[in-house]
Amino acid sequence: MNSDPEVMRYFPQALDRVQSGLFADLIQIGLEEKEHGLWAVELRNDGSLPPAHFIGFVGLSEPTWDAPFTPCIEIGWRLSRSFWGRGFATEAAKHVLDFGFQVLKLNEVLSFTSLLNARSMAVMERLGMTRDIREDFDHPKVETNNELCRHALYRIGDKKWANSN
Repeated sequence: MNSDPEVMRYFPQALDRVQSGLFADLIQIGLEEKEHGLWAVELRNDGSLPPAHFIGFVGLSEPTWDAPFTPCIEIGWRLSRSFWGRGFATEAAKHVLDFGFQVLKLNEVLSFTSLLNARSMAVMERLGMTRDIREDFDHPKVETNNELCRHALYRIGDKKWANSN
């Protein structure tokens, strides 16, 4: 998944097997240290796939770089391309937001992506997240001359989430 150029289109680079393994190790360490993290998304066995078929991840994380909106909790997702457009990211993200607001008692969750990533922005909007274009920002870990640098910032608060679900 992390080496697929289309999946990684809105990231500065795709990951090779070693980089992907290191990323998975970081995810595991984060899950062991906190009450939240990036959780594996698996399909239920419908007979056509092996049991516990991994299709990607969805979860909560904390950006480690400075921005006007940090510190914050971010919701993010990445799915294998063959599972795009089937509602899996939205469905899993709804469960993650429920966990964030009901269990962790978060007041707000943010999400962001490159302005070019219309698919992820559509998921954010289906979740009821809102964007104020005045909060769009240049991602500090992306070169300023890179077309991926400018990012849209979306937010959703606990009260809006509770009223919409």
